[in-house]
Amino acid sequence: MAKPRVFLSSTFFDLQQVRADIERFIKEQGFEAVLNEQGNIPYGKETKLEDYCYNEINNVDILVAIIGGRFGSASKTSPDSISQTELKTAYELNKQVYIFIDKGVYSEYRFYLSNKGNENINYTYADNIKIHEFIEFVEGLPHNNTIHPFETSMDIVNFLKEQWAGLFQRFLQEQTRVKEINIIKGVEDTAKTLNQLVKFLTEEKRDKDNAINEILLSGHPAMLEVKSLLKIPFRVYFTSWEELDSLLRAFGYRAEEDPLPFEEDFNWYSEKYNVKTTLSVKSHLFVDNKLRVLTKDEWKSDYISLHIFSAVGEEDDLPF
Repeated sequence: MAKPRVFLSSTFFDLQQVRADIERFIKEQGFEAVLNEQGNIPYGKETKLEDYCYNEINNVDILVAIIGGRFGSASKTSPDSISQTELKTAYELNKQVYIFIDKGVYSEYRFYLSNKGNENINYTYADNIKIHEFIEFVEGLPHNNTIHPFETSMDIVNFLKEQWAGLFQRFLQEQTRVKEINIIKGVEDTAKTLNQLVKFLTEEKRDKDNAINEILLSGHPAMLEVKSLLKIPFRVYFTSWEELDSLLRAFGYRAEEDPLPFEEDFNWYSEKYNVKTTLSVKSHLFVDNKLRVLTKDEWKSDYISLHIFSAVGEEDDLPF
Protein backbone atom coordinates (compact mmCIF):
# COMPACT_ATOMS: atom_id res chain seq x y z
CA MET A 1 0.00 0.00 0.00
CA ALA A 2 1.28 3.45 -0.88
CA LYS A 3 2.49 5.58 2.02
CA PRO A 4 2.70 9.36 2.28
CA ARG A 5 6.31 10.41 1.76
CA VAL A 6 7.63 13.18 4.04
CA PHE A 7 10.80 15.06 3.12
CA LEU A 8 12.72 16.42 6.11
CA SER A 9 14.64 19.59 5.20
CA SER A 10 17.09 21.31 7.55
CA THR A 11 20.75 21.81 8.25
CA PHE A 12 22.29 18.63 9.60
CA PHE A 13 24.90 19.04 12.33
CA ASP A 14 23.10 21.55 14.59
CA LEU A 15 19.73 19.78 14.23
CA GLN A 16 20.89 16.17 14.04
CA GLN A 17 18.97 15.03 17.13
CA VAL A 18 15.83 16.89 16.10
CA ARG A 19 15.96 15.21 12.69
CA ALA A 20 16.28 11.79 14.33
CA ASP A 21 13.27 12.46 16.58
CA ILE A 22 11.12 13.67 13.70
CA GLU A 23 12.16 10.72 11.54
CA ARG A 24 11.06 8.32 14.26
CA PHE A 25 7.72 10.12 14.63
CA ILE A 26 7.10 10.03 10.86
CA LYS A 27 7.71 6.29 10.74
CA GLU A 28 5.44 5.73 13.76
CA GLN A 29 2.62 7.30 11.78
CA GLY A 30 3.15 4.72 9.06
CA PHE A 31 4.61 7.30 6.70
CA GLU A 32 7.87 7.13 4.77
CA ALA A 33 10.57 9.55 5.91
CA VAL A 34 12.93 10.94 3.28
CA LEU A 35 16.24 12.08 4.78
CA ASN A 36 19.48 12.75 2.99
CA GLU A 37 21.68 11.13 5.66
CA GLN A 38 19.65 7.90 5.59
CA GLY A 39 20.27 7.27 1.91
CA ASN A 40 16.63 7.88 0.98
CA ILE A 41 17.66 10.07 -1.96
CA PRO A 42 19.12 8.26 -4.98
CA TYR A 43 22.17 10.07 -6.33
CA GLY A 44 23.43 9.75 -9.87
CA LYS A 45 26.49 10.97 -11.71
CA GLU A 46 24.92 13.23 -14.32
CA THR A 47 24.53 16.42 -12.25
CA LYS A 48 25.37 18.08 -8.92
CA LEU A 49 24.44 16.18 -5.75
CA GLU A 50 22.14 18.91 -4.46
CA ASP A 51 20.07 18.72 -7.66
CA TYR A 52 19.06 15.17 -6.74
CA CYS A 53 17.67 16.50 -3.45
CA TYR A 54 15.57 19.04 -5.31
CA ASN A 55 14.41 16.42 -7.81
CA GLU A 56 13.35 14.07 -5.03
CA ILE A 57 10.96 16.70 -3.66
CA ASN A 58 8.89 16.12 -6.78
CA ASN A 59 8.26 12.57 -5.53
CA VAL A 60 7.14 13.40 -1.97
CA ASP A 61 3.80 14.52 -0.54
CA ILE A 62 4.89 16.69 2.39
CA LEU A 63 7.95 18.75 3.21
CA VAL A 64 8.83 19.55 6.83
CA ALA A 65 11.29 22.45 6.98
CA ILE A 66 13.21 23.14 10.19
CA ILE A 67 15.10 26.44 10.39
CA GLY A 68 17.75 26.77 13.08
CA GLY A 69 20.60 29.15 13.71
CA ARG A 70 23.02 27.83 11.09
CA PHE A 71 22.92 28.86 7.46
CA GLY A 72 24.34 25.53 6.33
CA SER A 73 25.88 24.62 3.01
CA ALA A 74 25.51 27.21 0.30
CA SER A 75 23.72 26.15 -2.84
CA LYS A 76 25.67 26.11 -6.09
CA THR A 77 22.56 26.99 -8.07
CA SER A 78 21.22 29.95 -6.05
CA PRO A 79 22.32 32.52 -3.43
CA ASP A 80 20.41 30.56 -0.77
CA SER A 81 21.50 27.57 1.25
CA ILE A 82 20.64 24.04 0.14
CA SER A 83 17.90 23.66 2.77
CA GLN A 84 16.41 27.04 1.79
CA THR A 85 16.39 26.01 -1.87
CA GLU A 86 14.66 22.76 -0.91
CA LEU A 87 11.86 24.75 0.69
CA LYS A 88 11.56 27.04 -2.33
CA THR A 89 11.40 23.98 -4.60
CA ALA A 90 8.53 22.56 -2.54
CA TYR A 91 6.64 25.84 -2.95
CA GLU A 92 7.19 25.82 -6.69
CA LEU A 93 5.84 22.26 -6.85
CA ASN A 94 2.86 23.20 -4.65
CA LYS A 95 3.69 20.60 -1.99
CA GLN A 96 2.17 20.67 1.49
CA VAL A 97 4.74 22.49 3.63
CA TYR A 98 5.21 22.79 7.40
CA ILE A 99 7.79 25.30 8.66
CA PHE A 100 9.37 25.24 12.11
CA ILE A 101 11.76 27.95 13.33
CA ASP A 102 13.92 27.84 16.44
CA LYS A 103 12.31 30.15 19.03
CA GLY A 104 15.54 32.03 19.68
CA VAL A 105 16.05 32.64 15.96
CA TYR A 106 12.42 33.68 15.49
CA SER A 107 12.59 36.16 18.37
CA GLU A 108 15.80 37.59 16.97
CA TYR A 109 14.10 37.87 13.58
CA ARG A 110 11.72 40.46 15.05
CA PHE A 111 14.76 42.44 16.17
CA TYR A 112 16.18 42.11 12.64
CA LEU A 113 13.01 43.60 11.14
CA SER A 114 13.40 46.66 13.34
CA ASN A 115 17.04 47.14 12.39
CA LYS A 116 17.23 46.22 8.73
CA GLY A 117 20.00 48.08 6.98
CA ASN A 118 22.15 48.38 10.10
CA GLU A 119 25.31 46.48 9.18
CA ASN A 120 26.93 46.96 12.61
CA ILE A 121 24.64 44.51 14.39
CA ASN A 122 25.92 41.06 15.30
CA TYR A 123 23.17 38.51 15.69
CA THR A 124 23.36 35.98 18.50
CA TYR A 125 21.16 33.12 17.32
CA ALA A 126 21.60 33.28 13.54
CA ASP A 127 25.12 32.84 12.20
CA ASN A 128 24.19 34.52 8.92
CA ILE A 129 21.83 37.41 8.22
CA LYS A 130 20.57 35.44 5.22
CA ILE A 131 18.60 33.28 7.67
CA HIS A 132 16.52 36.28 8.71
CA GLU A 133 16.21 37.43 5.12
CA PHE A 134 14.89 34.00 4.17
CA ILE A 135 12.35 34.02 7.02
CA GLU A 136 11.17 37.39 5.73
CA PHE A 137 10.75 35.85 2.29
CA VAL A 138 8.75 32.93 3.70
CA GLU A 139 6.46 35.21 5.72
CA GLY A 140 5.75 37.20 2.58
CA LEU A 141 4.42 34.21 0.66
CA PRO A 142 0.68 34.40 -0.08
CA HIS A 143 -0.22 30.90 1.19
CA ASN A 144 1.10 27.56 2.44
CA ASN A 145 3.52 29.30 4.81
CA THR A 146 2.33 28.46 8.32
CA ILE A 147 5.25 29.03 10.71
CA HIS A 148 5.47 27.39 14.14
CA PRO A 149 8.30 28.25 16.60
CA PHE A 150 9.84 25.36 18.53
CA GLU A 151 12.18 24.77 21.45
CA THR A 152 12.37 20.98 21.39
CA SER A 153 11.58 18.26 18.89
CA MET A 154 8.42 17.45 20.88
CA ASP A 155 7.02 20.86 19.94
CA ILE A 156 7.33 19.82 16.29
CA VAL A 157 5.92 16.34 16.93
CA ASN A 158 2.86 17.66 18.78
CA PHE A 159 2.14 20.24 16.11
CA LEU A 160 2.42 17.69 13.29
CA LYS A 161 0.16 15.28 15.20
CA GLU A 162 -2.56 17.91 15.36
CA GLN A 163 -2.11 18.91 11.74
CA TRP A 164 -2.10 15.42 10.29
CA ALA A 165 -5.03 14.35 12.46
CA GLY A 166 -6.93 17.36 11.12
CA LEU A 167 -6.07 16.41 7.55
CA PHE A 168 -7.30 12.86 8.14
CA GLN A 169 -10.53 14.08 9.74
CA ARG A 170 -11.12 16.42 6.79
CA PHE A 171 -10.53 13.50 4.42
CA LEU A 172 -13.18 11.43 6.24
CA GLN A 173 -15.66 14.30 6.04
CA GLU A 174 -15.02 14.69 2.34
CA GLN A 175 -15.58 10.97 1.83
CA THR A 176 -19.04 11.25 3.41
CA ARG A 177 -19.81 14.04 0.97
CA VAL A 178 -18.87 12.02 -2.07
CA LYS A 179 -22.47 10.88 -2.53
CA GLU A 180 -23.72 14.45 -2.25
CA ILE A 181 -21.08 15.61 -4.70
CA ASN A 182 -22.07 12.87 -7.14
CA ILE A 183 -25.73 13.91 -6.86
CA ILE A 184 -24.81 17.54 -7.48
CA LYS A 185 -22.67 16.51 -10.43
CA GLY A 186 -25.58 14.48 -11.78
CA VAL A 187 -27.87 17.50 -11.47
CA GLU A 188 -25.28 19.66 -13.22
CA ASP A 189 -24.95 17.12 -16.02
CA THR A 190 -28.74 16.96 -16.37
CA ALA A 191 -28.97 20.75 -16.45
CA LYS A 192 -26.24 20.84 -19.08
CA THR A 193 -28.11 18.27 -21.16
CA LEU A 194 -31.36 20.25 -20.85
CA ASN A 195 -29.58 23.44 -21.88
CA GLN A 196 -28.18 21.68 -24.92
CA LEU A 197 -31.65 20.30 -25.73
CA VAL A 198 -33.26 23.74 -25.40
CA LYS A 199 -30.55 25.22 -27.61
CA PHE A 200 -31.06 22.47 -30.18
CA LEU A 201 -34.85 22.88 -30.23
CA THR A 202 -34.54 26.66 -30.41
CA GLU A 203 -32.15 26.47 -33.33
CA GLU A 204 -34.32 23.82 -34.99
CA LYS A 205 -37.40 26.01 -34.58
CA ARG A 206 -35.50 29.01 -35.90
CA ASP A 207 -34.35 27.00 -38.90
CA LYS A 208 -37.87 25.68 -39.38
CA ASP A 209 -39.35 29.18 -39.21
CA ASN A 210 -36.75 30.44 -41.66
CA ALA A 211 -37.56 27.60 -44.04
CA ILE A 212 -41.30 28.35 -43.84
CA ASN A 213 -40.67 32.05 -44.45
CA GLU A 214 -38.52 31.26 -47.47
CA ILE A 215 -41.24 29.02 -48.88
CA LEU A 216 -43.90 31.70 -48.35
CA LEU A 217 -41.66 34.38 -49.84
CA SER A 218 -40.93 32.32 -52.93
CA GLY A 219 -44.60 32.45 -53.88
CA HIS A 220 -45.42 35.82 -52.36
CA PRO A 221 -48.54 37.45 -53.89
CA ALA A 222 -46.65 40.75 -54.25
CA MET A 223 -44.19 39.14 -56.65
CA LEU A 224 -46.99 37.60 -58.68
CA GLU A 225 -48.81 40.94 -58.77
CA VAL A 226 -45.76 42.89 -59.99
CA LYS A 227 -45.07 40.23 -62.62
CA SER A 228 -48.67 40.44 -63.84
CA LEU A 229 -49.02 44.23 -63.84
CA LEU A 230 -45.72 44.86 -65.62
CA LYS A 231 -46.12 41.84 -67.92
CA ILE A 232 -42.70 40.50 -66.98
CA PRO A 233 -42.07 37.23 -68.84
CA PHE A 234 -39.79 35.68 -66.22
CA ARG A 235 -40.01 34.91 -62.54
CA VAL A 236 -40.00 37.92 -60.19
CA TYR A 237 -38.35 37.67 -56.79
CA PHE A 238 -37.61 40.31 -54.17
CA THR A 239 -37.54 40.29 -50.37
CA SER A 240 -36.92 43.96 -49.56
CA TRP A 241 -37.72 47.47 -50.70
CA GLU A 242 -34.22 47.82 -52.14
CA GLU A 243 -34.58 44.67 -54.25
CA LEU A 244 -37.97 45.82 -55.56
CA ASP A 245 -36.50 49.22 -56.37
CA SER A 246 -33.64 47.58 -58.31
CA LEU A 247 -36.12 45.46 -60.25
CA LEU A 248 -38.30 48.43 -61.17
CA ARG A 249 -35.30 50.52 -62.18
CA ALA A 250 -34.43 47.81 -64.70
CA PHE A 251 -37.82 48.48 -66.29
CA GLY A 252 -37.40 52.24 -66.36
CA TYR A 253 -39.17 53.15 -63.12
CA ARG A 254 -37.86 55.65 -60.61
CA ALA A 255 -38.91 55.84 -56.99
CA GLU A 256 -40.72 58.93 -55.78
CA GLU A 257 -38.29 61.46 -54.35
CA ASP A 258 -38.89 62.86 -50.87
CA PRO A 259 -42.19 61.10 -50.14
CA LEU A 260 -44.36 62.65 -47.47
CA PRO A 261 -43.98 61.24 -43.95
CA PHE A 262 -46.41 58.46 -43.09
CA GLU A 263 -47.51 58.18 -46.72
CA GLU A 264 -49.52 55.02 -47.31
CA ASP A 265 -47.97 54.20 -50.68
CA PHE A 266 -44.53 53.82 -52.16
CA ASN A 267 -44.69 55.16 -55.72
CA TRP A 268 -42.53 54.47 -58.75
CA TYR A 269 -42.91 56.47 -61.98
CA SER A 270 -42.15 55.75 -65.62
CA GLU A 271 -42.69 57.69 -68.84
CA LYS A 272 -42.38 56.13 -72.31
CA TYR A 273 -43.90 57.10 -75.62
CA ASN A 274 -45.93 59.90 -74.02
CA VAL A 275 -47.41 57.40 -71.60
CA LYS A 276 -46.93 57.98 -67.89
CA THR A 277 -47.37 55.09 -65.48
CA THR A 278 -47.30 54.93 -61.71
CA LEU A 279 -46.80 51.76 -59.72
CA SER A 280 -48.11 52.15 -56.17
CA VAL A 281 -47.22 49.72 -53.39
CA LYS A 282 -48.74 49.89 -49.93
CA SER A 283 -46.06 50.84 -47.43
CA HIS A 284 -47.29 48.33 -44.84
CA LEU A 285 -46.07 45.52 -47.10
CA PHE A 286 -42.59 46.31 -45.83
CA VAL A 287 -41.38 46.21 -42.23
CA ASP A 288 -37.95 47.74 -41.72
CA ASN A 289 -37.65 47.64 -45.51
CA LYS A 290 -38.18 43.85 -45.47
CA LEU A 291 -41.11 42.30 -47.33
CA ARG A 292 -43.77 41.02 -44.95
CA VAL A 293 -44.75 37.39 -45.29
CA LEU A 294 -48.33 37.16 -46.53
CA THR A 295 -50.39 34.27 -47.82
CA LYS A 296 -52.73 34.48 -50.80
CA ASP A 297 -55.69 34.53 -48.42
CA GLU A 298 -54.28 37.60 -46.69
CA TRP A 299 -53.59 39.43 -49.94
CA LYS A 300 -55.78 42.26 -51.20
CA SER A 301 -55.82 43.48 -54.77
CA ASP A 302 -55.28 47.13 -53.85
CA TYR A 303 -51.95 46.43 -52.14
CA ILE A 304 -50.19 46.97 -55.48
CA SER A 305 -51.75 48.96 -58.32
CA LEU A 306 -50.69 50.34 -61.69
CA HIS A 307 -52.02 53.65 -63.01
CA ILE A 308 -51.54 54.60 -66.67
CA PHE A 309 -51.87 58.14 -68.01
CA SER A 310 -51.65 58.85 -71.74
CA ALA A 311 -50.77 62.24 -73.23
CA VAL A 312 -54.46 62.98 -73.85
CA GLY A 313 -55.52 61.55 -70.53
CA GLU A 314 -56.60 58.14 -71.81
CA GLU A 315 -55.47 54.97 -70.15
CA ASP A 316 -53.69 52.37 -72.20
CA ASP A 317 -51.64 49.27 -71.69
CA LEU A 318 -47.89 49.49 -71.32
CA PRO A 319 -46.17 49.57 -74.73
CA PHE A 320 -44.05 46.43 -74.17
